[in-house]
Parts: sequence; C-alpha cells; structure tokens
Amino acid sequence: MIEVIIISVFVLGYLAIAFEHSLKIDKLIPALVMMAIMWGLISYFDLTVFEIDTKNKELMPDKLKYVLNYFLGHTAEILVFLIGAMTIVETVDFFNGFATIKRLIKTKSKAKILWIICFLAFILSAIIDNLTATIVLITILQKLVNDKNLKLWYAGMIIVAANAGGAWSPIGDITTTMLWIGNKVSIGALIKYLIIPSLVCMIVPTYVASKYKIFKGEIIPPKNNESQNPYGFKMLIIGLSSIVFVPIFKIITDLPPYVGMMLSLAVVATIAEFYNNNLLKTSESNTSHHSPVHHALTKIEMPSILFFLGILMAVGALEALGIVFGVGQWLVSTFENVDWIVFDGLDIVVFILGFLSAAIDNVPLVAASMGMFGESIDNPLWHGIAYAAGTGGSMVIIGSAAGVVAMGMEKIDFMWYIKKIAFLAFIGYLAGFITFILLRDFVF
Repeated sequence: MIEVIIISVFVLGYLAIAFEHSLKIDKLIPALVMMAIMWGLISYFDLTVFEIDTKNKELMPDKLKYVLNYFLGHTAEILVFLIGAMTIVETVDFFNGFATIKRLIKTKSKAKILWIICFLAFILSAIIDNLTATIVLITILQKLVNDKNLKLWYAGMIIVAANAGGAWSPIGDITTTMLWIGNKVSIGALIKYLIIPSLVCMIVPTYVASKYKIFKGEIIPPKNNESQNPYGFKMLIIGLSSIVFVPIFKIITDLPPYVGMMLSLAVVATIAEFYNNNLLKTSESNTSHHSPVHHALTKIEMPSILFFLGILMAVGALEALGIVFGVGQWLVSTFENVDWIVFDGLDIVVFILGFLSAAIDNVPLVAASMGMFGESIDNPLWHGIAYAAGTGGSMVIIGSAAGVVAMGMEKIDFMWYIKKIAFLAFIGYLAGFITFILLRDFVF
C-alpha cells in the first residue's frame, strides 16, 4: 500500500513538472518535494530497500542510510561534473571564445545551420559526452540565433543529436560508460554495432525537421556587440581540450569523471586568471575587473542543478524499493518468448526500455538490465541496450541529462517539447533501432 502511495507521489510530481507553466511554479519545486516525500515515506514506514546484485540477478536488502548515501553519491557525481563543465564553458565565454566558432558559420540558411549544429552535436557528444556537448552548443546557439522560438527548435534538435552521438561512444553517455566499465561491451564492438544506427537516429529527424516551415529562410543574427578578445581563441582551445582530457583522465586513473572535470576546471581557471590580469594591465574598458571564474559561477543555472538533484533522487527511491528492477523482470518474463518478424522477445524488451528511459532515469534502467541478463561481453543485447537507453531519453526532455540542461539553459517548456520535438525524436529512435536489428541479423 505504501509503495502505491510512493509511486503516486512520483506520478503527481512528474505531472507537476510537465505542467509547470500552467501551474506557474518552477519545475525544481515539485522535483524536490516529491524526492523528499518519497524518501520520507520510505524512512517513516521503515520499508525494505535494496541494492542490485548483478552477479546473481537479484535484489539484496540493505540499510536505508547506505542505500540513500549510494544514490546521493551517484547524483552528486553527476551534479559536480555538470557544475564543472558549466563553469569551464562560461569561463571560455567570458573571453568571447565561442564567437570564434560563430564566425566560422558563414551561412545564414536556417536549414544549413540545423545540419551543422546537429552534426557538431553528434561528433562532440562522442568525444566530450552528450551533457557537455549540449552545454557548449547551446552557448554557441545563444550567440548565433536571436529569435526565441527558433532557438527552442534548434535546442530541441541538439538534444536529439547529442544523445544519438553519445550512444556509440564508451564515454559519450553515462550508460555506455557503465556498460563499458561493467565489461558488457568493448570499445571496438560498441562503435562497430552502433555508429551507423546512431547516425541514422540523428539524420532522419534532422532531415524531417529541415522541411518544417520554422527552418525555411535565413536567420537574422543578433547584433554583434562583443568586442574582440585577444585570448578568445586560445581560451576556446584550452577549454575544449580540458574537457576532452576528462575521459582520458578517467581511463588512466579509473576515477569517476567528476574528478577529472575538477582538475580541468582548476587548470582552466588558473590560465583564465592569468589572461584576465594581463588584460587589466593593458585595457580598462575591454574586460571585467571580476575574476573570470567568479563571474562564470554566477552564470550557472542553479535551478537546473537542484531540479536534477530532485528528479534523480526521486527515481533513486523507486529503484531502492526494487520497483525499477521488478518492471524489468516483468518485461523479460512477458516478452522473452515472443517472435515477431525480425524481432525476438528480447528485442521488444530493449525497445520498450528505450521508452522507459524517456520517463525515468536511464542509469537505474541500465543498472537493472545488467542484473537481469547474463549474456557475455559484446553480445548484441548489450549494444541494443546501450542504443535504447542512450537515444530513447530524447523523446521526453527530462529523459536525459542533455535534455535537463537544455531545459534549464533555454527555459524549454515540457509540453512544448512533447508537442514539437517528441515525434522527431521517436522517428529517429525507431529508424536507428530498425537499422541496428537489420545490421545485426544480415550484416554482422
């Protein structure tokens, strides 16, 4: 009975997030409220909480404080990583570093800019992960496009493209990283199986969107009031290089990505302070007297950070009760013996997991799947899960970290995204999934 109440709290909180503009409350409020109530009910009624034993494919009871600290730790890793990435991006922007990329985009055609941005998102997300790529590209977008409605469309397509790009790289998305570290996939096989389906997942919705009326004609660029900064290009290279260093640091040390991100932030901050001091000596008018890092920290979207905290911890409560694991087991038992054309039962399960990742965090879904299946490394099942979990989240804006960040940076309405972008994300997800199945069965 209490579990039903907890699920109801989650559903009500989710609906409040979806209709934040109608209710006239910021999405972080229902996210934090439902998180606190769900964990409060678990504690008050002394409900049994679990961790997943991936080896034996079962739930293991554990003490509440350990389970709560586990989810808080996992969430904190993501948030600290996010804060670091945002600070680096804003520090680069302090020196007008992204104006360099803006100047490289010579075309004013809305459709051509769409293709350029989506391909950039696809490539960058594989190199620096989809979360950071989204932050970088939306920052560039804000300098490139003046029209608010058009900017929302571009941001929505960045989410779709970034999630598609992150799915085929072991460092492109947290779920692919989990599967890689858990010895479920290897780097070579992951790229081999998923780069083409992921590319299809990006190209199909981009092509369809390019035919929409909103992408016809040319943009009216914002007035360029930015002064040329002698350190702009250097800071751009330093900032992007520092972010690229993060996965390298992780591979070398086997430490969580946020540790490398903090090291990168410290390096970028040191260089930024040095450059800013030089500017202060030579020009009083072209630079701020404030510290670049202090300035960057004031620009971070803290409401988005708190929203992320609430939604991830709320989903963590469902996982702690074994609900996510139970749903996964039910799917397997229901569909494992189904055989439909080129799709077997597990294909259907994986396809549905993609839809579930749009509603709840894909991290617990992948964690649950790692505990449910015992297939060997590089079994196509794991590549299917990597694709579905990575790209399925694009169908709902809060279904992925990239979506949450974009939502905060561009103030994207939940229902607007459902009405405008969800269909495009779905056809991309479907096209890529079918491509994956056909390549698996008839090519590889």
